[in-house]
Amino acid sequence: MLDGPGTPGAAGAPRVHRPPPEAQFAPGPVPAAPTGPVPPAPAFPLTAPEAAPPHAAAELLAGLRRRDPRLLPAERDVARLAPGVAAWLERGLDAEAVARALSRDLPEPLRNPAGVRAYRLGALLPPRLPPLPGPAARPHPDRITYPMQNCDG
Repeated sequence: MLDGPGTPGAAGAPRVHRPPPEAQFAPGPVPAAPTGPVPPAPAFPLTAPEAAPPHAAAELLAGLRRRDPRLLPAERDVARLAPGVAAWLERGLDAEAVARALSRDLPEPLRNPAGVRAYRLGALLPPRLPPLPGPAARPHPDRITYPMQNCDG
């Protein structure tokens, strides 16, 4: 009987479990590392609309500190989040409604105010309003049908 380390009969020695050869995995091909520079992620998933002026969105973000002093934004956060605010304004919301959505029910403690605003701008983005119905199209005069009327006179 063998009394070396790792053998079942050795007192106090740990048992070494070796999987059977068929359970071992064959090495696969190693994926190649990406070459070249990695493109940076977009700062915000929304694009800046043309309808809302960018300064209005920036002013709205900077003014949130009047509602809650913890929402004092950094200049880079204003530049990053302004396209998202502009998208909300483009969809017909007024500045007060956007400010309420960004400043109400904030978590306690508020650790990342810009992160909370960025999440809300993307996750709570309202849908576009359907276009208003225009005037009803009038049929061509040759195709107008009138209900039958009988005159007694």
